[in-house]
Amino acid sequence: MARTEVFAPAKINLTLHVTGRRADGYHLLDSLVCFASVGDRLTLAPAETLSLQVTGAEGAGLPSGMDNLALRAAAGVAGDQGAALALEKCLPAASGIGGGSADAAAAIRGMMALQGRSPGPEQAATALALGADVPMCLESRPLRASGIGETLVPVALPPLHAVLANPRRPVATPDVFRALEERDNPPMPEALPDLSSPEALLAFLSATRNDLQAAACRIEPAIGEVLAVLAGLRGCQLARMSGSGATCFALFPSEAYAECAAAQLRLMHGGWWIAKCVLGDVSDAARPRLSVDPRDHEIGQVDQ
Repeated sequence: MARTEVFAPAKINLTLHVTGRRADGYHLLDSLVCFASVGDRLTLAPAETLSLQVTGAEGAGLPSGMDNLALRAAAGVAGDQGAALALEKCLPAASGIGGGSADAAAAIRGMMALQGRSPGPEQAATALALGADVPMCLESRPLRASGIGETLVPVALPPLHAVLANPRRPVATPDVFRALEERDNPPMPEALPDLSSPEALLAFLSATRNDLQAAACRIEPAIGEVLAVLAGLRGCQLARMSGSGATCFALFPSEAYAECAAAQLRLMHGGWWIAKCVLGDVSDAARPRLSVDPRDHEIGQVDQ
């Protein structure tokens, strides 16, 4: 049986400026977003009904029914198409790197692939109804996200070598926003400079912020510890929290520096979730891939 495999990359907020709050309570943001070479994996196979199985190192305790955003996303675009979804969870939950949103976006891409179609404006609207991060995860490429996250403008960014670290202390996004002391902060410049070189991007990032970082550190002091440890690693060019936390990232000048930093972190903090990766445009890796169950091939050989 043919199956569709979809990569669901982690979302990283290189910047996150909170610029206001709407009357309905939603916060206005201005964020430079990119995606990582690490993430979850979703497999979809045609079936009579929709179902979801959750596996993987980070899958314990996650729901497999309609409480799971990936299954809700699949249902939103399924039409008459049934599918058995299998989610290999590699990203920690409630960690500020869009794991659930990335899974939902992957489910939309995968379901559309089973139908021989690609996501369009209708599916983008479905994605936004699921959460502000889902539309950007649907694209999986560097973007400037503004409004509540629905206004997306592509940005040319270079690949960045990075290490992600999470102290395994889940932080609830609503709690972080409630802890904000200032909600009307300056946005990024209206016209972004040329950020196509690592040097230019790092210089720009040094003058920007994650406005949720201080609030998240007050709620969960372990985030501050992670940031301090990352900043002290040899070669670290920038250490910052992503999203509402608790995952933080450190940028390095080369893969070798990132590899050494990740190895050192694992020795120092074996209980943390740690991942070496490349940040940038992973839209090609996130495209659905058709695969064939090897058991079908074996059956075919026997039948011959």
